[in-house]
Amino acid sequence: MSAGSSQALLCGPMTETNDHTQNNAHDDVQGASQDAARIVLVTGISGAGKSSALNAFEDMGYEAIDNVPISLIDRLISPGGFEDNTAIGIDIRTRDFNAKAVLKKIAGLTRRQEANIEMVFLDCDDEILVRRYEETRRRHPLAKDRPVSDGICQERQQIEALREHATLLIDTSEMKLGDLKRTLDGQFGLNRAGGLSVFISSFGFKNGLPRDADLVFDVRFLKNPYYDIDLRPLSGKDSEVADYILSDEGFDPFFGKLVDMLNFLLERYDDEGKSYLTIAIGCTGGHHRSVFTAEQLAKSLQEHKFPVQVKHRDIREV
Repeated sequence: MSAGSSQALLCGPMTETNDHTQNNAHDDVQGASQDAARIVLVTGISGAGKSSALNAFEDMGYEAIDNVPISLIDRLISPGGFEDNTAIGIDIRTRDFNAKAVLKKIAGLTRRQEANIEMVFLDCDDEILVRRYEETRRRHPLAKDRPVSDGICQERQQIEALREHATLLIDTSEMKLGDLKRTLDGQFGLNRAGGLSVFISSFGFKNGLPRDADLVFDVRFLKNPYYDIDLRPLSGKDSEVADYILSDEGFDPFFGKLVDMLNFLLERYDDEGKSYLTIAIGCTGGHHRSVFTAEQLAKSLQEHKFPVQVKHRDIREV
């Protein structure tokens, strides 16, 4: 948040400023039986994207329902309720909402091994939330006759307990809808073979760090094709740029060590049960060195057992 932000926004987001997606491992919200239906509770700050997340779950094959009264949650999850994989939206608009009551119900169901229950918490910077409400001319559910920022601050206090016990925290401040869908599919996709999925993104430092990055690598030490007038309009996907970067005697030793380290880390992350990892490769503008390195890294890691996707944040895809 910038130094010039309004004092009304000092409640602030409960996510770390530059962080992304974060996995928690709380025993009281994790599932028990491998054969039970997968239940995902979708919650978070109003305006952070809960409706979009529920739509994404529906596209993945889940039964998606919103604003289920807290008193009915155990009926839906217990035998005789939903037997399919289900995503349930819960927030402050939900009748009889109480964060501690939600956690108590989840803990009881988990102990009885009636479902594999996970929770996604969607968060967003306050300034961006305010802008979203202003652009859509919608009112915050807790700010009918007050500034939106007051409603956001009050809501954070009411749902803090859910955030602390979430399986997955997602900061949507700089996410596009496609990025949110990709993140959810990587964690909860029903067609996944299981294990760790890897996403690689190139970016330019001048445009800021990616918020969703787990690991960040800086390749600005490599020779910069930008200063070659013929290469400047090209990208790291072009062979001329590739040849230029490969001519840097520092690239091969760096890349070999990078791949060795990542192969070691991916195995350990997979053994730990991590299901999704985002690797960000950055250069100055995000057009040349980071793009080439990301492409090469994706090819190298694809030779191993982990599925890899690659995206270039700061170049226009054709």
